[in-house]
Amino acid sequence: MFRRATRTALSLTGLLALAALAAPAAQATCPYPAAPASIPDGATASKEEMLAGKASIGTFNAAVEQYLACLDTELQAQLTETTVSDDQRKSLQSMANAKHDAAVDELTALAARFNEQVKAYKAKVTAAAPK
Repeated sequence: MFRRATRTALSLTGLLALAALAAPAAQATCPYPAAPASIPDGATASKEEMLAGKASIGTFNAAVEQYLACLDTELQAQLTETTVSDDQRKSLQSMANAKHDAAVDELTALAARFNEQVKAYKAKVTAAAPK
């Protein structure tokens, strides 16, 4: 009897350990979007290059929105699992929050850098305009 109970307990422990490992791994299925490799230098870029830069920022913004939606969908699915403990739920939520914040921070920083280049471009255009 003891032997059988021990095997069952070991099997249950093994399953819980596997579930704990699998839950965070499942969240990794949302591909993190790649930011544009570069943004145009407003001091030297043409209007077309600035418009292309704006389009690449817009594409990245849409990709980040899809990524965040994917994270939310996966997190909600994981939190509804009955085998997930309260500690695992907290860990999953914390991990999702960190991923969300990192993506938003990267997007915000990229947009700020691009906005600085837009200011430089506008200053260049204004300086070159006939007076």
